[in-house]
Amino acid sequence: MHVGLTGGVASGKSTVASILRDLGAIVIDADALAREVVEPGTPGLAAVAAEFGPEVLDADGALDRARLASIVFADPERLGALEKIIHPLVRVRADAIEAQAPAGTLVIEDIPLLVETGRARDFDAVIVVDVPEELQVQRPMRERGWSPEETRARIAAQATREERLAAATHVVDNSGTLEDLRQRVTEVFAELVGTEATS
Repeated sequence: MHVGLTGGVASGKSTVASILRDLGAIVIDADALAREVVEPGTPGLAAVAAEFGPEVLDADGALDRARLASIVFADPERLGALEKIIHPLVRVRADAIEAQAPAGTLVIEDIPLLVETGRARDFDAVIVVDVPEELQVQRPMRERGWSPEETRARIAAQATREERLAAATHVVDNSGTLEDLRQRVTEVFAELVGTEATS
């Protein structure tokens, strides 16, 4: 069974991923893989440097993420060019990790932009971590020191809550306590393991 995990800014997706790991799932972190595939010496980094020029490398030959971000987030076409390099490499690594998973292990891909990239249909099940927008705004202001404007801009850059919920086969409400969250994630995990065992 191919399972995706997603959620908006400050939804608590990382906490859900951690709980799923504790329950025995293998969680593949797309953000971590996106960093891995452009480490020094990789074909991914060479491709990025060829596309964007040597100015996106620092003095040690590593990717200057801030410099690259300033280029791609100012120009949707350049962002698209970067994604064409990174996304296929991430998928190859994710597939390799999934192929190595022991039989019977639930493997979940943690993809922040799963809905935005149109990948929801690639999965047998999609877990969406959901919170009301007022909590999405309050949490980063309280926990990360973001301004209300910065927080709302980041939320606006992602899929809407309704779009994410429309893609969900399993919704994890994270508007309650950590114990509430743990109980709901445990229920979803049991459902998915049961489905996989009977498929």
